[in-house]
Amino acid sequence: MAGALPTTKGVKDHKIWKGIFAVSGIMVTLVIYGVLQEKIMRVPYGLNKEYFKYSLFLVFCNRITTSAVSAVFLLASKKALVPVAPIYKYCLISVSNILTTTCQYEALKYVSFPVQTLAKCAKMIPVMIWGTFIMQKTYKGFDYLVAFLVTLGCSIFILFPAGTDVSPYSKGRESTVWGVSLMVGYLGFDGFTSTFQDKLFKGYDMEIHNQIFYTTSCSCILSLTGLLLQGHLLSAIDFVYRHSDCFLDIVLLSTVATVSQFFISYTIRTFGAIAFAAVMTTRQLVSIMLSCVWFGHPLSWEQWIGAVIVFGSLYSKNFLKKASTNPPPLLLTQDGAPSPVKGIP
Repeated sequence: MAGALPTTKGVKDHKIWKGIFAVSGIMVTLVIYGVLQEKIMRVPYGLNKEYFKYSLFLVFCNRITTSAVSAVFLLASKKALVPVAPIYKYCLISVSNILTTTCQYEALKYVSFPVQTLAKCAKMIPVMIWGTFIMQKTYKGFDYLVAFLVTLGCSIFILFPAGTDVSPYSKGRESTVWGVSLMVGYLGFDGFTSTFQDKLFKGYDMEIHNQIFYTTSCSCILSLTGLLLQGHLLSAIDFVYRHSDCFLDIVLLSTVATVSQFFISYTIRTFGAIAFAAVMTTRQLVSIMLSCVWFGHPLSWEQWIGAVIVFGSLYSKNFLKKASTNPPPLLLTQDGAPSPVKGIP
């Protein structure tokens, strides 16, 4: 019996260090990702104060990085690169995911990062709607209550901004109709992406990195095509060529977006989806606070109330919901939406 105590203590200490590693990795990579998003889209570069306006170019850079890493992983593990599902299904996910990410980046032109981050918490509503239609899922009354409270808190946060926080792309207050519309589009497309990926994952015997490789590869082709059709590819390349600090920001953005996937999958595999949800909620709160300090975003007292409603509801759900016995493998994006297989946003 005397020898059992050190063993138990050693296991507990080992798990604590694993937890520190997982939480630190998620917090560092995703907080950096959030700060870089806002810096690239809202802070001018160079002496002439030029703004980077090519959202689709950021999508292309993120996707090509993730696609390359997924391909390396599959080849190193000697797993097949053969598609498991029909290519058009990967493309459908890619289209909705590109629209999701483009709306996310474009919204930063009109709303601040704190508003965008908190608004993402309301994605449970479109996920539940798409889940009902596509997956024929049913939800408990508590889920609807949490979704309502989160949506209420987000609405308060968006509708009552501090009057001094304005967008560099708009003369009015940051809660413009266009900015809110982009966030609504983001939530709708992201909800469809998550739900359809869930359906695809359950319908085929699919390895996670195989799905990520084909989805991001399709996204690379589609985003590159979009850049060419818009005539923005050369303009974006010229911008990053003239502003080396912007080029470094984009490289770092793509890198931390890809690295974060390792920490996300590691955390869920080691500690479960409930613990991960609590970490992601904390990460969103930290990101908002850091953005307010770093970029000088003022918050009105109504926004503080909205934030308390949102995070209070999310933490209550995380702590009250019982963890399932065998949770499915999950990957989440930087914005924290649960999905069996989720690409970089």
